[in-house]
Amino acid sequence: MLNCRKATGLASQAMDRKLTMMERLKLKAHIAMCSGCRNFTSQVRDLRQMSRLYCSGAGQDESPKKPD
Repeated sequence: MLNCRKATGLASQAMDRKLTMMERLKLKAHIAMCSGCRNFTSQVRDLRQMSRLYCSGAGQDESPKKPD
């Protein structure tokens, strides 16, 4: 069983490389039981997606809307 430090490390590594089947299974089992690591994994995924959108220039043509 993974501890939180190893689980968050694997979650971070999963963004850069394909985890082995055993690593994925261990991570999924840990995340199923640990809300802190589940939140961490979700936040890492969200940050990566936002970074990709920012780097691609998504939304740059839109001017900020002023409140009415």
